[in-house]
Amino acid sequence: MSTDANKKQFWKRNAAKVPGSIQHVYGAQHPPFDPLLHANLIKAGNKPPPATPGKPKKATTFQEFESITSDAWDVGDDDDELLAMAAQNLNIEVVMETANKVIENHSKQQERQRQDDTTELEQREEDTQEEGAEDEEEDEEEDEDSRVGEGDVTSPEVSFASQSSPYTDGRLVKSQSEAPIGSPKDAAGEHASLHRQRSLPHRPPVIPLVARMADQNTSGTPAMTEREASRLDKFKQLLAGPNTDLEELRKLSWSGIPRQVRPITWKLLSGYLPANAERRESVLQRKRQEYFGFIQQYYDSRNDEHHQDTYRQIHIDIPRTNPLIPLFQQASVQEIFERILFIWAIRHPASGYVQGINDLVTPFFVVYVFEYIEEEVENFDVSSLQEEALRNIEADSFWCMSKLLDGIQDNYTFAQPGIQRKVKALEELVSRIDESVHRHMQQYEVEYLQFAFRWMNNLLMRELPLRCTIRLWDTYQAEPEGFSHFHLYVCAAFLVRWRKEILEEKDFQGLMILLQNLPTMHWGNEEVSVLLAEAYRLKFAFADAPNHYKR
Repeated sequence: MSTDANKKQFWKRNAAKVPGSIQHVYGAQHPPFDPLLHANLIKAGNKPPPATPGKPKKATTFQEFESITSDAWDVGDDDDELLAMAAQNLNIEVVMETANKVIENHSKQQERQRQDDTTELEQREEDTQEEGAEDEEEDEEEDEDSRVGEGDVTSPEVSFASQSSPYTDGRLVKSQSEAPIGSPKDAAGEHASLHRQRSLPHRPPVIPLVARMADQNTSGTPAMTEREASRLDKFKQLLAGPNTDLEELRKLSWSGIPRQVRPITWKLLSGYLPANAERRESVLQRKRQEYFGFIQQYYDSRNDEHHQDTYRQIHIDIPRTNPLIPLFQQASVQEIFERILFIWAIRHPASGYVQGINDLVTPFFVVYVFEYIEEEVENFDVSSLQEEALRNIEADSFWCMSKLLDGIQDNYTFAQPGIQRKVKALEELVSRIDESVHRHMQQYEVEYLQFAFRWMNNLLMRELPLRCTIRLWDTYQAEPEGFSHFHLYVCAAFLVRWRKEILEEKDFQGLMILLQNLPTMHWGNEEVSVLLAEAYRLKFAFADAPNHYKR
């Protein structure tokens, strides 16, 4: 977009108008769509258009698809007129006056906050003195309690407010703009209530269901059943031998790996660790030293002219990785991810760093953190781990991610030919296994590349909760060419899984919103196991007869 003509056409493509109102599209930075929370959005998206809907230009090649894809809906020329009118009405005096008012109001709020903090500190000191007097005279304390129970309702509030917390910034309080206007007495009661809310002890943020990583089914069954305990014993017996039978380990791992033995099992199945138990410790030490040798050799060059673009893109993408999980928003974790991705990009110049690879680090990182902790990982503070443990997690995640990408690197080379081949194979496969779905998407000119590109680029990580991805990867690790070949059949089974919902959509916009925001928030082990079983059935029927894809 170096020319002026291209700049003008950035927001105004030559595509037809998209009918309906502008909808929130949950893309690369957002979790799977939950229809229970967004019922209104679905209703709005399903409204029939007032006129005959226009269809986007049909993309025949990847480059053409990329050139017509825009981050904004084309809403016609009305926007230019509105922007021009707004520019005429606004002037610098109005802007400065508004800014000064905002600054003045903010200063007043800070002053009131300081006064409230001073009053609260004085009240706390008084309460401390009163508590000392009450400890000396228990009889008077009982009398005081009885008086409170009869009618003094202010004492509990004052006492409760005295228990201030250093984490008051994380509170949820009603904004001043939403507060009801009433009498001074009502305002005083509202202030007391607000003051009490601010003084509540800090609670950890509630993790949305989509971001929870507990190994549990959606039915709410206990995490460790008798059957799972038996499977865990089989894993331990198999791993305890001097030479692990990798073929038997793959068979056992196909239907899921217990959390307790998942770290070492993934390392063995990925080829990072040898089957011989005596050699494992020496191999781990050597590979970890080798990785940090790469850090010393290459990481300081991240700001060099020929590497700064790569590092800048990595630095932008890391905060977008699983934004709902506090673990990945910690500065130390983001620094680990930056080092892993930058070193991988430097060592693989044929592809370099491509957006989407950042997602592939997260399952390995979470699994290897579990090697050192017992509690849940979503809110875990990695700074509580020893430095050596963090270094081990970082190095192990790097090498296992590298092993994964070695098998699918053509997904990330120039023009991403591996992804284009797999999307084409997915289209042919779906046309054979569910012709109704295939014809329905053809009728509304939905190209598979428009939604399945992300499925291949991110290995369905944007479509499934992370806990489901980890379970899915148990089978991918156990399956021969799981990431490069079996993933195709998983995507086909995943698409057909939503057959009913797809056929109910009657326009291009509704289909695209559905396919980019499939409701998997509540999925667990049960749903993933059914998906994998169907994928295996498709593989058994079609993998050894590729000509069956075509008619």
